[in-house]
Amino acid sequence: MNQKKIGEFMKELRREKSITQEQLAEIMCVSNRTVSRWETGSNLPDICIIIELADYYNVDLEELLDGERRSEKMNEELKETVLKVADFTNDEKIKLMRKLHVFSWIGVVSFIVFMILEYTDLVGLGITKNIADFCLGLAFGMLIIALLYTSKYISKFSSFKKRVLKSK
Repeated sequence: MNQKKIGEFMKELRREKSITQEQLAEIMCVSNRTVSRWETGSNLPDICIIIELADYYNVDLEELLDGERRSEKMNEELKETVLKVADFTNDEKIKLMRKLHVFSWIGVVSFIVFMILEYTDLVGLGITKNIADFCLGLAFGMLIIALLYTSKYISKFSSFKKRVLKSK
């Protein structure tokens, strides 16, 4: 327990009530010098007086002993905000992973088609050479996209994409 902090808090509470040390001393049946010692942090009141002070100032006993206010409403609002941010981040991550999953499968299928065409010697038959080259390029492109999506640069890429699309 930090006596100085508790004393400062008690002084703040007394000033909020707009009363003097003498008036508080009278209410608590102690001397004004005793109140002064509480507020400077030299001494702490007895537990029975601490309970009376908490009731009088309309604060929790825990707040008085910690030397600071605790706002439940503020804590709840902060908790709700953090949960919203976490949900939003989780939703964005799920969308990103779905895209990555689709790109990966496109790359795998394209590479399999390339390998089939390459190893069955169908590549030399004109149009199948173009199909094999396209599939290899597509597989390589999906690999680059997957690397981009798993890197730290995806947010920069997304921002750039949004700016380009908005400018058109």
